[in-house]
Amino acid sequence: MKRVKLIVAYDGTNYCGWQVQKNGITVEEVLNKTLTELLGEEITVIGASRTDSGVHALGNVAVFNTEARIPAEKISFALNQRLPDDIRIQKSEEVDVDWHPRFCDSIKTYEYKILNRRFANPLQRFYTHFVYMPLDVEKMKEAAGYVVGEHDFASFCSSGSQVDSTVRTVYSLDVSKEKDVICIRIRGNGFLYNMVRIIAGTLMNIGRGVYPPEHMKEIIEAKDRCQAGPKAPARGLTLIDIAYKQE
Repeated sequence: MKRVKLIVAYDGTNYCGWQVQKNGITVEEVLNKTLTELLGEEITVIGASRTDSGVHALGNVAVFNTEARIPAEKISFALNQRLPDDIRIQKSEEVDVDWHPRFCDSIKTYEYKILNRRFANPLQRFYTHFVYMPLDVEKMKEAAGYVVGEHDFASFCSSGSQVDSTVRTVYSLDVSKEKDVICIRIRGNGFLYNMVRIIAGTLMNIGRGVYPPEHMKEIIEAKDRCQAGPKAPARGLTLIDIAYKQE
């Protein structure tokens, strides 16, 4: 038996998230079915990040065990010939049989994109969140500075999360604007349930002038979900990369 690691990119528009569930088709379900057909054995992948419905990925990570003799690096080519156009394997390789994508130290990078202009652009409707009201990017940048570091991020965690600790470390949080698109790029050692989308929603509130940038510090210290802004829609979010520290 060998363990194969996959780097998976997908457009999450037509999927009910990553994890297999009863209410609709998911990325994990498609991978399991396609790998089972390809390798002639029952395959169940283990994903690093269980992205929500409508969230995209350029570099999610998954592993699976197989008895197949096909070289691990060749599986990506064979799999891509069978997968739908909105899912593509970027790389496949063999890893140690005990390597687990969720239990190894890693740095995750997400981007949230906002289309900030008077009218929506239909070509960007699946990959940005449209906001017609002008957002003050400089205020958003100032507020982002309070998020960087190790904090208890309970204010930015949706109910229903089952974690032992809500303490996480954010290594960087950058807000930039190119033409009409504002990009919120965040890197950390892990994120709570909906944490990135709630941070994005809070930054948008600050950009609108709902509260000043320094209020971000008070929101963090409150450790109360009711103090933070709304959860931003899924379509603006993309998992960019998961970098493992031993690599």
